[in-house]
Amino acid sequence: MIELVGLEGKRKARCESLSGGQKRRVDLALGLIGDPELIFLDEPTTGFDPAARRQAWDVVRELTSLGKTVVLTTHYLDEAEALADRVGVLIAGELAAVATPRELGGRAGAEAHVTFSITEGMAGAALPAIPGTVTQEDGFYTIATDTPTAVVRALAEWTQRFGLDEVPGLAVTRPSLEDTYLAMIAERGATPETDGGRL
Repeated sequence: MIELVGLEGKRKARCESLSGGQKRRVDLALGLIGDPELIFLDEPTTGFDPAARRQAWDVVRELTSLGKTVVLTTHYLDEAEALADRVGVLIAGELAAVATPRELGGRAGAEAHVTFSITEGMAGAALPAIPGTVTQEDGFYTIATDTPTAVVRALAEWTQRFGLDEVPGLAVTRPSLEDTYLAMIAERGATPETDGGRL
């Protein structure tokens, strides 16, 4: 268990000599030592450095691969997205929504942003007819659209006219889990600070 939580280098150390993050790892080990089928982890990576967080994530993944159920509370939205099969959002003490991370708050069908840049040879050329709203900032164009596939197809055909096989700087994104979470609590007139929203 010491190895599992990444404390093999501290095997002979007394707990009072450990850092805050290392003590959290001891807490995690104590919660797992009885080989439970149902595991509750309350913000287990608070105080961890990035490497320790990723190691803890690997522990959680290993536990779920063994068929164990892990209930995890966290304020780290990237953690919820990386680990959860389903997420529940608590707002002002009430369960506001439960869904997969990809589907929470309609993320799967939410408006997408297609971002790209242009090369010198493309400067001054009119953009193709693209479904969506186009904005420009710092040399990048962003298109807000409900049809990102159509936008990417139109951009690919357009850039081929300039002898390019790839659309420069192309990225397609939908709202992050954090964006969705903040929108959900704003809809209810709450804020993370006053109502303690959490996943």
